Amino acid sequence: MASYPDTLRYTKEHEWTRIAGNTATVGITEFAKDQLGDVVYLELPDVGAAVTKGQPFGVVESTKAVSELFAPLSGKVTKVNSALVEAPEGINEDPHEKGWMIEIELNAPGEAAELLSAKQYEELLANEH
Repeated sequence: MASYPDTLRYTKEHEWTRIAGNTATVGITEFAKDQLGDVVYLELPDVGAAVTKGQPFGVVESTKAVSELFAPLSGKVTKVNSALVEAPEGINEDPHEKGWMIEIELNAPGEAAELLSAKQYEELLANEH
């Protein structure tokens, strides 16, 4: 099983979030990447777009499937990893660092309390198998 950093928070939809102050960086987990297979296409929102917790914010396409990406928190997109859009295989190489997708300025920081810790996420994965 992959190792999930304690510095990140997780969703049941397999996105991760790194929170620093009022900013959250978002990507997909190692588990999601493994389930998808080789990522070949990524569609992300524009800077300035509003995202809502639990709602789709983009699409990731792999050799196996097309999956929606769900916002772990609500806010406004302040950065998009355009290098990843141009070369989505970066997700395959390093989903928890180079594979970040968007950065959000949070408008409801309290939502973060509902995200899973690394331990809770690993327990969720263990129960899914």
